[in-house]
Amino acid sequence: MKATDGSHSAARPVRRTLRPYVEPAPAAPGPPPPAEPRQRWRIVYAKDPEGVATSQRDDLAAWEAGLIASGLPIAGLDAPRRRPRILFAAPLSQGVAAERDLADLYLTRRTTVDVVRAGVIAALPAGYALVDLHDVWLGTAPLPADVIAADYRIHLAPGAPPAWDLATAARRLLALDSIERERAKGTGLVRYDLRPLLADISVIEPGPPAALRIRVRFDPQLGIGRADEVLAALVGLLGRDCPAASTVRERVVLASEG
Repeated sequence: MKATDGSHSAARPVRRTLRPYVEPAPAAPGPPPPAEPRQRWRIVYAKDPEGVATSQRDDLAAWEAGLIASGLPIAGLDAPRRRPRILFAAPLSQGVAAERDLADLYLTRRTTVDVVRAGVIAALPAGYALVDLHDVWLGTAPLPADVIAADYRIHLAPGAPPAWDLATAARRLLALDSIERERAKGTGLVRYDLRPLLADISVIEPGPPAALRIRVRFDPQLGIGRADEVLAALVGLLGRDCPAASTVRERVVLASEG
């Protein structure tokens, strides 16, 4: 601001008001973090044909309810959502039985095999049976990421083609460069190549009716091969109906098995 005589007036000092320091209120204590797993048990289980009508969602709910009631120190039960930490090797389609499927159960403290076996047997849903149980190193890859293939056994219904026709069609199927199929995705259908997901197909029981063994691959980019899709592709080559009477997943194959 200029003075009236042409000279400049001195700048006025700025006054600052110092506020007294107030100690912030301590944050409210949150819940303690969930306990870390200390042990990992691999469950080998079977699902009998009487239990194949249940859905994956119903099966998972039954597993979780049984494990929560088992009294085992299972990881995840102290988390806000309170869900037992169990990882299954691969989803099992509705209507398919299993002979040696796998699941990994994580415990927050080391527990003897006798105690774990009793708890798991008590937790098994109806239609399931414990086949084997063993301790697995915690540092190994998560079970679903270790699965590379699965073996299925399909018993065909009466009236299926004879074994020699099936064997010929199986060889033709394996000789193809591609097997174009469609599968549901969302509300529509997408086309995909089944051939990279088919490892092998063979006739294992001549019958009649015959039985097939199918090995499908699990690929992180291409997806999971399905035995029913392989059978449908075989039916396309045969040119006649070939329904399955029963389907059993015999085992899942792990990369860590060598």
